[in-house]
Amino acid sequence: MDDAIRGTAGGTATVPLSVLDLVTVGSGRTATDALRTSVDIARLAERRGFHRHWVAEHHSMPGVASSSPAVILAHLAAHTERIRLGSGGVMLPNHAPLVIAEQFGTLEALAPGRVDLGLGRAPGTDGATAAALRRTDRLPEGADDFPQQLAELTRFLDDDFPDGHPYARIHAVPGPVQGPSARPPIWLLGSSGFSARLAGTLGLPFAFAHHFSAQNTVPALDLYRESFRPSAVLDAPYAAIGVSALASDDEKEARRQVLTGALSMVRLRTGRPGLIPTPEEAAAYEFTAMEQEFVSGWLANVIHGTADDVRTGLDELQKRTGADELMITATAHGGDARLRSYDLIADAYELPS
Repeated sequence: MDDAIRGTAGGTATVPLSVLDLVTVGSGRTATDALRTSVDIARLAERRGFHRHWVAEHHSMPGVASSSPAVILAHLAAHTERIRLGSGGVMLPNHAPLVIAEQFGTLEALAPGRVDLGLGRAPGTDGATAAALRRTDRLPEGADDFPQQLAELTRFLDDDFPDGHPYARIHAVPGPVQGPSARPPIWLLGSSGFSARLAGTLGLPFAFAHHFSAQNTVPALDLYRESFRPSAVLDAPYAAIGVSALASDDEKEARRQVLTGALSMVRLRTGRPGLIPTPEEAAAYEFTAMEQEFVSGWLANVIHGTADDVRTGLDELQKRTGADELMITATAHGGDARLRSYDLIADAYELPS
């Protein structure tokens, strides 16, 4: 399964480059617009030699349309041919493991050999929404139970519950009960040390959310590598990091675009979530001193500027963290800016056109 995980660097890149898609919805746009943009990005990423395209599970966020990763991935599979597709990630405590096994078994049947199953243990939303998803308000139990849920999901995917187990006669279909078949490789996702240690202990690939937890990136990757034990999945650690980056034709335009994402985060963190604002709205917004401090810190971890600026920033980050793969997420109001960014980054690394 190692070959299904490790990518190959293209062009002049030192590591594989991939896409992390939040399916953002801009002010004046619709979810339909956002999903069409995701198809356009996946096609561009495939054409330009990006390694994989992942979508992330979020709930009750007006500016994000990725509440159902499996549905979106099925749609992307129908519009692409080669690029790996996956979840970055499915929030496992929100779901019964059997449901996820069935969904991703179906995706594997639709796009054989192209599907990744990235799993997180956070809710991907606020506590009240998580309670509505899980039909319980005992949320800490959901996170603490993650290793057991993961083990159950893996058993369903491999169809290998031992005799006498209550689920021994239950089969996730599509799946191995129908005949020999591949299954999606499991990745663990995280923004702290818990999943890093678990991924290392189990010998699984690990993806870290640098794009919103930059201060924890190096400690988490160090912990993952220190904890790693070779497995049937991987013989050595493999770590990807999510990176917020946006390239434009000039530095001022890049700054104008990334400010929309910063304002969106300000609103989210202060209990006012909404659609991604326009560049004009972001430029006219009067930030309080506290909000400005947050924006400065946020933008310090968003690599933006010209294509050369972004390449320099990505290369420096990869060298500092030792990441085996960079998963680039571009937040901007409109789809055109995001598509242009991925194209410019591909050009900077001389990826195929």
